[in-house]
Amino acid sequence: MGRFLNQGNRKFAEFSQSKYFVDKTALINKLIQKDADEKFVCCSRPRRFGKSVTADMLVAFFSRGTDSGSLFEPLKCVKDTLFRENINHYDTIFVDIQAQFGAARFEHEPPVQYINRNIVRELREAYKEIENPAFSGSALATVLTEIYYRTGRQFVIIFDEWDYPIREYGEDSPDRKDYIDWLRSLFKNSDAKEYVRLAYLTGIMPIVRTKGQSAVNNFMEYTMTNPMDLAQDIGFTEEEVQALCERFDVSFEQIKEWYNGYYLNGIAMYNPLSVVRALSCRQFQQYWTTTGTYGDIEDLISRNFDGLREDVLRMLSGNRVPVTVADGKNDLQSFKNKSEVLTALIHLGYFAYDPDKREAYVPNKEIQEVFYQYMEDNGQEPLSRFMKCSEQILSAVMEGDAAMTAQQIQSVHNDFISSIEYNDENSLSCTIMIALISAFRYYHRPIREFPCGKGFADLVYLPLASQPNRPVMVVELKWDKSAAAAIAQIKDRQYPASLRAYAGEILLVGIDYDKKTKEHACLIERLTNFACQ
Repeated sequence: MGRFLNQGNRKFAEFSQSKYFVDKTALINKLIQKDADEKFVCCSRPRRFGKSVTADMLVAFFSRGTDSGSLFEPLKCVKDTLFRENINHYDTIFVDIQAQFGAARFEHEPPVQYINRNIVRELREAYKEIENPAFSGSALATVLTEIYYRTGRQFVIIFDEWDYPIREYGEDSPDRKDYIDWLRSLFKNSDAKEYVRLAYLTGIMPIVRTKGQSAVNNFMEYTMTNPMDLAQDIGFTEEEVQALCERFDVSFEQIKEWYNGYYLNGIAMYNPLSVVRALSCRQFQQYWTTTGTYGDIEDLISRNFDGLREDVLRMLSGNRVPVTVADGKNDLQSFKNKSEVLTALIHLGYFAYDPDKREAYVPNKEIQEVFYQYMEDNGQEPLSRFMKCSEQILSAVMEGDAAMTAQQIQSVHNDFISSIEYNDENSLSCTIMIALISAFRYYHRPIREFPCGKGFADLVYLPLASQPNRPVMVVELKWDKSAAAAIAQIKDRQYPASLRAYAGEILLVGIDYDKKTKEHACLIERLTNFACQ
C-alpha cells in the first residue's frame, strides 16, 4: 500500500461503519460497465457533496493487493461476474490534487514535478522486475505506457479536486500551464486508452471546452446541470434522507426546507454534510456553507453584469430567473456576462437549476441564510442596503402601517427593480416577494396561488416553527382596482378559514397597482380569533 498507489480500503472501511453511512456503491456497477469511449469520467459537484467519499469507495474497490470482498458483500452493489472480475484487480492511483499542490509548496517544488516524481517512484518500487533506467525521470504517462506494454496491466486513475489549479490559478500561472500539459500527456496521448481501465476525476466546476483545457475534453462530463446517469450517485437522495430522519427521530420536513432544492434529472438531491450535521447537532442552520468563505459570492456578484444583483434579489425572494448554462466558465476569473456568473454559482451550489424551464433559483433556507449573512457582513454593498429597506417594509406590514408599506414598495419599484414591467398581477407578485425578501428569517418560502377557502390566495407567508407568535400573512394583489377590493376578496372567498391551523393571527394585506399613476396602494387588516371571515 502506497501514498498514491493502491491505498487500500482503510478510509472507506472506516466510513462505512459510520452511523450516518449511506450506501452509494451502485455507482461501481455503472462505472465498470462503461465502454472504451466512456471510461474517462469527470464528475463535478459543489463542496462537501460526497465527491471524496465516492473516490475513497472506488479506491477500496479497485486497488490491487487489497481484499475488499467482505467489505462490499453486504452493500447494494450488484456482485455479478463483471463486479467480481474487477474488484481489487487494478493498480489504482489516487491523488488529492489540492492537497498535493499544497504539499509541493511546502517542499518548495513545482507542484506537477512533485506529484509526478512521487507517483513514478512508487511505480518503480512496485515494478522492480521491469529494468528501465528512464523510469527515474520519466513523465507518468511514459511509465504507465511502459508497464502496460510489458505486463498487460491497466490502471485506474482517480484525481480528487482535479480542477483546483484551474479554479485558483490565473491563466498566466506557470504551475497551471504545467498542470494542463501534464493532464494532456496523461489522458490524451495515443496509448491512454490502452493503459487506462478507468479515469475518474472529481471537482467543483465543469470542464470548459477551450484550447487551454483540451487536456480533458475527451472525458464524459457529469455536472449539476447535466448529471446524466450518475444523478443519484453523488449526494443523498430524498428517500435516503427520509430514512436517516426516521432512524434518528429528526423532522424530515425541517430537513427538507433547510437543505432540499437540488434536482438532478428530476431526483431531489441533498448535500450530505448539511444533512449529517443537522442530524448530529439536531439544529437546523448553515453547515455546508460554513466550510468555505463568502469570497465566491462577493467576487462574482460584485461584477454585476447586466443587472445581476436584481436577479439575485429575485431568486432570494423565491422567484426564478432564466439562465443559459452553456456559457459556463470554471476558472472563477474570466467572466463575460451574467449567465456565466450564474452558471458558476449553480456549480458552486449557491443556486440550483431547472433544466426543463432553464431557470436558476435559490434551493433552500441554508442558501438563503448564507446570502443574508453575507449581506449583514457587507453593510455598504448594494444588496445589504436593499435588505435593510426590506426589513423596514416588513416592519411596516407587521405594524399595520399601510401608507408606509405602499410608499416603501413604490421605492423598491423605482430604485431596485426598475427592469420589471408591471403589466399583470404576476409581475406585481414578483415585486412584492422581492420587497418582502427579509421575511425569510421568520417565514417559510412564500407560496404563490395558495389554495384556501373558495379560491387561491395570491401570496401566503406561513411562519416558521421557531416563530409561533408571528401572524400568517395573506397578500392579495389587484391591478387598476383598489386595495379595499383585494381585502374584500380575501374575506368573501373565506381564505382565513383555511389557515386556522397555522397561527392565531392573520394579517390581510391588500395591494393595488395603478397603471396610469404607476403608484401602489395598500390596506392592512389584522384578524384575531378569526372574527371576520
